[in-house]
Amino acid sequence: MTSQKEGNGSSAKSNGHSDPEAAPPTASGDEDNSLDAILVRIGQFGRYQIINYVLLCVPMLFNAFFSISYVFSASTVVHRCNVPQCDSASSLYEESWLNFTIPYKNSAWDSCHRYAVNQTELLTVPSGPYCASEYFTDNSETCGRDFKFRDEEKTISTEFGIYCEDEWKLSMVGTINNVGQFVGIPLGGYFADRFGRRTMLAVAGALSALMGVIRSLSSNYSMFLVFEFLDMAVGSTLFPTAFLLAIELVGPKRRVAAATIITIFYALGEAFLGFLASQVQHWRWLLRVLYAPAILQILFLWILPESVRWLLSQGAEERAAAVLRRAARINRRPLPEEQVDELLATNRQKLSQANESQYPIMRAVRFFSLRIANCCLCWFTHTLIALGLSLNSVNLGGNKYTNFMLNGFIQIPGLLLPLIIMDRVGRRYSLCASMLLCAICMGASAGVAADNYAGSLTLFLIGKLAITCSFQILYFFTSEIFPTNVRNSLLSLCSMVGRIGSMLAPQTPLLAKYYIYAPQILFATFALISGFLTLAFPETADKVLPTTMEEARDLNVAKRRREREEAAAEELGERVASKVIQ
Repeated sequence: MTSQKEGNGSSAKSNGHSDPEAAPPTASGDEDNSLDAILVRIGQFGRYQIINYVLLCVPMLFNAFFSISYVFSASTVVHRCNVPQCDSASSLYEESWLNFTIPYKNSAWDSCHRYAVNQTELLTVPSGPYCASEYFTDNSETCGRDFKFRDEEKTISTEFGIYCEDEWKLSMVGTINNVGQFVGIPLGGYFADRFGRRTMLAVAGALSALMGVIRSLSSNYSMFLVFEFLDMAVGSTLFPTAFLLAIELVGPKRRVAAATIITIFYALGEAFLGFLASQVQHWRWLLRVLYAPAILQILFLWILPESVRWLLSQGAEERAAAVLRRAARINRRPLPEEQVDELLATNRQKLSQANESQYPIMRAVRFFSLRIANCCLCWFTHTLIALGLSLNSVNLGGNKYTNFMLNGFIQIPGLLLPLIIMDRVGRRYSLCASMLLCAICMGASAGVAADNYAGSLTLFLIGKLAITCSFQILYFFTSEIFPTNVRNSLLSLCSMVGRIGSMLAPQTPLLAKYYIYAPQILFATFALISGFLTLAFPETADKVLPTTMEEARDLNVAKRRREREEAAAEELGERVASKVIQ
C-alpha cells in the first residue's frame, strides 16, 4: 500500500486502503517518505521481512491462548443432581429414570434441581426400592453439592466446588481477565514507547507465560483469580506490540496485507486453542501446555530486530541504520549510504523541532464530542458482541470444542472481506451493513428452536463473520476520522471504552439462565442501534488522512467539494470533446 503524505495533501492507494501507519503522528512527512523510500528500495516484503514476520506470528498465537483460555479452564461442566433413591456409584449421567427425577429444560437436564420425594408414598412402603415415578412429586428442590458428571473434563468448577448459585464466580474470571487487559494495554503502550517494541514483546510474553504456569498451580479460587489478572495485565500488550512491529517492518504497499495476515494468526490461535482443549481436558495441564512454551519468547530479545521507526524516534540512529543495512544485505538489495545519511539528518532535524506537549487533546474532545461518543459506542458494541459470541459458542449444543474451533476459523474470511468491500462500498456503508447483518443473524437465532443445532450454528457463524468483518473495518475507520496530532490518543480512548464491553461479555452467558435467547437479543439490539448510528460518521474512502482538526471536521464537506469538482471536470471534458467533433 502506497503511503499517504499528509503534509503536501497528496494521496495514494493500494487496494484502495488508506494507510494510518504511513504518516504516524510522531513523524513528519519528509522523514516518513525517506524511510518508506528506503523500505521500497531494500524490498518491501523480502526474505528479511518474511523471517521476522513468521516469528511475529508466534506471539499472536500465544496471545489468543492467553486472552481466552478461561473459556475452558474456568467453564462449568455438564452435571446433574445425584438422586439418592436411584443413583449408585456406577450410575451414569444419562439414566432411564431421569424423566421423573430430574426436570428437563432448555434441551438439557437441570443441573441444580431434582424432583422432591413423595414422603407420603414412602411411609406406606415398608421396604423395597424407591426408584419409581410414584415416589416423586412434580415439585423441584435444590440438590446440594452432590452431582453426577457427563464428561471427564476437569475445570476449576469441579476442583474448587463452584456450582449452581456460585457459577457467577466462573463468569467473574472472564471479567477479571478483561479488567487486566484494560489496565495492561495503556501501560504496555507506554512501556513499548519507552523501552522499545521488541523489548516489550519479549519481556511481556515471557512474564505472561510465567503467570499462566503459576496459575496452573493455584490452590484456591482467589489465587487463580489474582494470577488471571496479572497474566493479562502483562500479556495484553502482545497483540498491539506484535501488530505494530509487523506493519513497521514491511514497506508501505504491504502494510494492509501485513496487518490482515498477522491478525488472522490470532483467529487461528483461537481455533487451535479449541483443539488443544479437546485433547487436554484437565485445566491444570491445559494451562501448562498453553503457557510453558511461551516462556521462550524471551529469546526475541536476541533474534528479533527492533522497530526502525522507534529507534529513530529515540535518536538511536546507528542502531536504526544497522537494522536497515542488515535487511538490505539479507534481501540482497543495494542501500546507498547517502540515502541512509539523508534519513538520519532528517530525523535529527525532526527531533530537534519536536514539541509533544502541544497535542491539543482537550480541544479535540470538545471539537469532536459527538463523533467520539459515537465511536466509543461502536467500540463497546464490537467488543461486547465479538467476545460474547466466542464465549457463547460453547453453549450452542453439540460438541463445544468443535463449536469453538469453527468460531476461530470463521473469523478468517471475516478479516479478509474488508479488503474487498471497504473501498468499493465505502468505510461507512461497509461498517453499517456488516453490523446490521450481525443484528439480523442474532435476532433470527432467537426464532430457532433450541434443539435445532444446525440452524443455530449457521446463524451464529454468519453473525461472527459479520462482526469480525466490521471490527476490522472499525480499526481502519477510527484511525481515519481524527486528525494526525490526536489520532493515536483518540483511537486509544475509543479502544479503552470498548474494553468495558469485553468486561461485560463474560457475564452474558448467565443471561441464558433467565431466558435462553437473552444473549442473542442483547447482541442484536446493540448491533442494530450502533449500526445505524455509524451512518453519522463521515466517509473516508479515497481521502487523504486529515492533518488538522478543521480537515477532520470537513471530511463530508471535502467529499461534496470533490464531487462538484469531478462533475465540473466531466462537463468541461464533454464541451472540449464536442468542439473537437465540430
